[in-house]
Amino acid sequence: MRIVGIGAGPASLWFSILMRQAFPDVEIELHERNRYDDTFGWGVVFSDETLDGFAGADGPAYAAIQRAFVHWTDIETFVGGTCVRSTGHGFSGLSRRTLLLILQDRARELGVT
Repeated sequence: MRIVGIGAGPASLWFSILMRQAFPDVEIELHERNRYDDTFGWGVVFSDETLDGFAGADGPAYAAIQRAFVHWTDIETFVGGTCVRSTGHGFSGLSRRTLLLILQDRARELGVT
């Protein structure tokens, strides 16, 4: 089987990583109209639960993401000049460009072209 993806954003890259692991003999090819390091947007935020899913699905990608992210547990909302703080949520963020480069490297390691 051969899979060809149009667009090489985070979702396509993650899909290709998971497919290569599940089906190592499948040929996967991604096409992107922009340069490999072009991106739109600033950052990506993941909950602790989402990161747990990443860790279970692909340890090497998770480890690289973990090295690059900033983690926090509090969310502050300002309403009418008053700060309302909610704690214990667990989120991590990193730049979209960094995420793309990490996922591109991992996909290449697995043979995605």
